[in-house]
Amino acid sequence: MALTLDVNGQARNVNAAPDTPLLWVIRDELGLTGTKYGCGIAACGACTVLIDGQAMRSCQTPAGAVGAAKITTIEGLGGTHPLQQAWVKNDVPQCGYCQSGQIMGAAALLAQNPRPDDAAISAAMDGHICRCGAYQRIRAAIKEAAGMSAATVAEPALPVPAPKA
Repeated sequence: MALTLDVNGQARNVNAAPDTPLLWVIRDELGLTGTKYGCGIAACGACTVLIDGQAMRSCQTPAGAVGAAKITTIEGLGGTHPLQQAWVKNDVPQCGYCQSGQIMGAAALLAQNPRPDDAAISAAMDGHICRCGAYQRIRAAIKEAAGMSAATVAEPALPVPAPKA
C-alpha cells in the first residue's frame, strides 16, 4: 500500500503496509539508517525519532498511524544541531550504536524544556539504554547544548561512609 510520510521536511512516498513498524520504513524504504534497531519492543530507545516533536519509539509505531505528522530522524538534524556538537565535544559515543536515539530523545527534551535540571534529564532519558555506560557524558552534553554551566553537570556524589573507630 502506498503511504506518504513527512520525513525530515520532505513528503516521501513509500510502499508499505500500514502496520509496518516505522523503523523499517525509515531504514529499508527510505534508506535512512541512522535510526537503529535495538530491541524491537520499545525498551532501549535506539530507534527513537521525533513525531511532531515528541520522542517516539519507531520500532513499535505503525507507519500507517503517523498520518500527516512530521517525522524527524537523526539525519534531519543535519549534523550541526547543538546536541550533535556537544556530543562530539564531550566524547559521548563509544560504540555509538544508541547515540542517534539518545540524541533524538534529548532533542525532544530541549525543545520542551530548554534548561532542564538533572531530574528532568533523568525522566526524559529514562529508557534510553547505553551498553557502554556513557550516561554522565550524555548528561554533560545535554546540559552543554542547553547552555548550562559545566559545574551544574556533576552528579551528586554518593555519601562516603564514616571511618570506623
